[in-house]
Amino acid sequence: MLMIKPATRPAAVAGTFYPASASELRRHVDELLADAARCERAPAPKALIAPHAGYVYSGPIAASAYAQISSQRSRIRRVVLLGPAHRVPVRGLALPGVQRFTTPLGDVAVDADAVAALRDLPQLVESPLAHAAEHSLEVHLPFLQRLLGDFSLVPLLVGDATAEEVAAVLDAVWGGDETLVVVSSDLSHYLPYDSARRIDSDTVDRLLSLDVTLDHERACGATPINGLLLAARRRGLRAELLDLRNSGDTAGDRRRVVGYAAVALRQAGQDDPFRLGEQDDEAADKGRVLLAHARSAIARALELDADAAPQRTFLQRPGASFVTLRQQSRLRGCIGSLQARRALGTDVRSNAVAAALSDPRFTPLSTDEYARIDIEVSVLSAPSPLPVASEADLHARLRAGVDGLVLELGARRSTFLPQVWDSLPDARDFVDELKRKAGLAREFWSDELRFSRYTVEKFTELESA
Repeated sequence: MLMIKPATRPAAVAGTFYPASASELRRHVDELLADAARCERAPAPKALIAPHAGYVYSGPIAASAYAQISSQRSRIRRVVLLGPAHRVPVRGLALPGVQRFTTPLGDVAVDADAVAALRDLPQLVESPLAHAAEHSLEVHLPFLQRLLGDFSLVPLLVGDATAEEVAAVLDAVWGGDETLVVVSSDLSHYLPYDSARRIDSDTVDRLLSLDVTLDHERACGATPINGLLLAARRRGLRAELLDLRNSGDTAGDRRRVVGYAAVALRQAGQDDPFRLGEQDDEAADKGRVLLAHARSAIARALELDADAAPQRTFLQRPGASFVTLRQQSRLRGCIGSLQARRALGTDVRSNAVAAALSDPRFTPLSTDEYARIDIEVSVLSAPSPLPVASEADLHARLRAGVDGLVLELGARRSTFLPQVWDSLPDARDFVDELKRKAGLAREFWSDELRFSRYTVEKFTELESA
């Protein structure tokens, strides 16, 4: 019986992973991209790694990746999109055997020239069945359609393959500035929230060092990631973390979460400031660099002239920070992050702007005040649970001047940095005021209260002057 291959691969997960209505999908993608808007840096990325869960879970993290190409509509004409085959076994890499993919936003043509260039590679197969219900490629198309408009697609599902086999396929379609490579992958699956954060952070550290030995316990798209990283190493690309979160941070249950990262890979030239970190003594100037990033971010938000902040490799690693502003020793704003959900540099810049303009306790900082503020950046360790038998036990276990404390009760959560010990040196007062900050009475106590503690590295402009 003659089998006629379909010309179009229709949308398989519209209405489940993302909206089925074109207008609703267009609005939703645009909102995700607007929320993720950040300063694009040169050079434009050659490749992106982005997650592929339903938009309610991983959409914000995917948007962090795609925001990096928001000005590349006229440059990028072809996208090589690789993702893991979840539903149908594949030996090697599978082409779809169709002429186009479709989503509620319209059709995307499969690049016929690229398909012809790949057909003779022994690791390439054609499998419409593998592509038919697969979500790992499809969920990326609406982002690309909104940003790039008219482009052609090289869709590849990756199954049982080596990093070398994937890299060889990428070599054949690498192209120039007109070609963007996107690898689709989530990180760890169904671990408790804290375990996932720890493992995903380690995975990202390995990814940023272009380690090509990731396994599928750490990333479902480990095989295409490893192939991309191998190709990146051979071409002198560097990896930069843009965002790191999990479903417990976006919309899911924290008892079983899925991890997501957004990563950009760019060409590293001789003048690339990120190369400086390879020989820098990071500890020696970490505070100076972080404070420079905080101040320049505030200046730019106020539309003031600002010197470019120095770049270091540690800024790319996941990190959590608080940025505190003072004016004549009085608090003028303080905003921060308790979990390392994104690159430290990004976190510091974002929290600096929020402390200046969005702390609900204060009016937005004015341009006249800018020169009179002093900035403090605190880099947090990962919070560790602090189980206690009673309030007296909590008081006894706290380390004055050392511990930052997080209090949680249902939807309530509040924290004091270790610096608060300076004004509240007694453990009882420290805890009572933290309860008040969470909207609880000073005398309140419940076995449902949960505590965790952390330490900080603190850097201030006054100490760095």
